[in-house]
Amino acid sequence: MGPVLAGVLQLLALIAALALAYVPLGNYMATVYSSDKHWRVEKWVYKGIGANPDTEMTWSAYLRGVLAFSAVGVLFLYLLMRLQGVLPGSLGFSSVDPAQSFNTAVSFVTNTNWQSYYGEQTMGHVVQTAGLAVQNFVSAAVGMAVAVALVRGFARSRTGELGNFWSDLVRGTLRILVPAAAIAAIVLVACGVIQNFSGIHEVGQFMGGSQQWNGGAVASQEAIKEIGTNGGGYFNANSAHPFENPTPFTNLFEIFLILVIPFALTRTFGVMVGSVKQGYAILATMATIWLGFVALMMWTEFAHHGPAFQAAGGAYEGKEVRFGVGASSIFAVSTTLTSTGAVDSFHSSFTGLGGGITMLGMMLGEIAPGGVGSGLYGMLVMAVIAVFIAGLMVGRTPEYLGKKIGTREIKLAACYILITPALVLVFTAVSMALPTPPHSMLNTGAHGFSEVLYAFTSASNNNGSAFAGLNANTDWFNTMTGLAMLLGRFLPMVFVLALAGSLAGQKPVPVTAGTLRTEKPLFTGLLVGAIVIITGLTYFPALALGPLAEGLAS
Repeated sequence: MGPVLAGVLQLLALIAALALAYVPLGNYMATVYSSDKHWRVEKWVYKGIGANPDTEMTWSAYLRGVLAFSAVGVLFLYLLMRLQGVLPGSLGFSSVDPAQSFNTAVSFVTNTNWQSYYGEQTMGHVVQTAGLAVQNFVSAAVGMAVAVALVRGFARSRTGELGNFWSDLVRGTLRILVPAAAIAAIVLVACGVIQNFSGIHEVGQFMGGSQQWNGGAVASQEAIKEIGTNGGGYFNANSAHPFENPTPFTNLFEIFLILVIPFALTRTFGVMVGSVKQGYAILATMATIWLGFVALMMWTEFAHHGPAFQAAGGAYEGKEVRFGVGASSIFAVSTTLTSTGAVDSFHSSFTGLGGGITMLGMMLGEIAPGGVGSGLYGMLVMAVIAVFIAGLMVGRTPEYLGKKIGTREIKLAACYILITPALVLVFTAVSMALPTPPHSMLNTGAHGFSEVLYAFTSASNNNGSAFAGLNANTDWFNTMTGLAMLLGRFLPMVFVLALAGSLAGQKPVPVTAGTLRTEKPLFTGLLVGAIVIITGLTYFPALALGPLAEGLAS
């Protein structure tokens, strides 16, 4: 079987698995967030944190809950890393320095999981399990909660109430993420992913010296790392490491975990707003972009330029031979079009245009299908923009799901789509202008610029993957990427929740002959076009200086 055919067959198997899970998982999540009953264990949690899960919240109260919970998470994780040297189960590792502790705490709380450290040489068992793994669950649940709040904004009318943050947080964690991660972890263990609390072992000689490996609760963290679109690896090689991803089957299974909840949330959206066709329209938009990117990535990486590529059957530099070019291409697109950031190959070693595709996937806002929660609310904001554009073209007040898109709504949506590009471009420009930060680049020219551009694109979009080559473990990059992650996570949430509150307070608008049918393929095409054009106009100059220049020169 040729490598191209193998990649296509894996893609088809992945699509079939996602299709089978779409309806049952989407319906289940809609039931979870619509139920008025609380599990006993949930009641214990509410009592422990002093929250009343039955109290409805306005958008500002919901936002205060999100920010307060996340602030406590950053503080707890920061202190845990600063105290690692005196904690049991630290494997002899010292405390993490302040700049890196700040960066890592912010990274995992914001669902970014950017890592400027070697996991197997820096973090002990306590930090990995009680700190990082816990944040993998709750940071994902926060994103899902905000998405559900926006969906309620469309579904409700004449009220400023969006539900209860604490209830949404706890239910998303205990009813969705924990069971899903438990099942996934069992599958991974059965397929060879390690799960233990062993110490450091010397396993033989390597290049004249001893090689040391440490174990860990890898399968359980790998499961939530993927299904929560987190991405932080137990080992520095991430999902290219055989302890995290040992076989082609586990590789495909991990891609499935990355995509299943973001895609299924479109079904949840359709059920909660009372029209599954609206969910299918959003799903079609996400799937069109994702499939287009996968096809483009496979084409760039399988293109044969010279005898070395022809002999290897594709661009194999930086890719795991266990998985091949096709599977690596699917993984790279899936991890950058979501907010996952896990890697089974190294994006810096992709072809020039292939590296640009991974960057563009993040620059779209990671909405195809995006992270758990963040992908759905990002796509719905883009739908509001698309409806507004359509309204301008026909001279009619835009409406979406029975809600008018007025001045307030479009301002909030515009702020949402502007904040992340501003962070990416400003931080990149400042880093390139100052004398010291460019010293962290391994390469010069277009590829070196791409390293810095990729770093801030990844941080600001809460992705977490790296382009490799860049030494990000400096005070400058630890601090600046930390700020980019914080602002890139929580400023958009402010606008999303304010938009949800504005929509929930409206009176429904009746459907007329002039109403844009947003469940039709025409709207899907309009939405895809709006996403690509807006992103292209925003980022094209920066891309032209980096991956496009490199790709055209090769």
